[in-house]
Amino acid sequence: MLDLVLSFLILTGAAFTFVGSLGLARLRDFYTRLHGPTKATTLGVGCLLIASSLHFSFKAALSLHEVLVTLFLFMTAPVSAHLLAKAALHLRLRSLAPPPDPDGPPRDPA
Repeated sequence: MLDLVLSFLILTGAAFTFVGSLGLARLRDFYTRLHGPTKATTLGVGCLLIASSLHFSFKAALSLHEVLVTLFLFMTAPVSAHLLAKAALHLRLRSLAPPPDPDGPPRDPA
């Protein structure tokens, strides 16, 4: 049963990591490229680290190194993505999306 769980986690992690890498290489502007490594790859590396932790916990003593790395990854990836996006906005990098209307959306008079 452990081998099935580990295989599922490794395959899922590899798939997420591949999709995140593909998104980083194929998407056309900075803002859309930012989603590849921060969303899919975070889940992929998290699955791989959890699989490693489970494997080594059943082979020897409880392995918490991978759990700590996973927690660190899940806490720092959104923060770094936010800071990169804020820096891109500050530098006024162009996006593929049209700029928002300065007047905002039409308001309902009611």
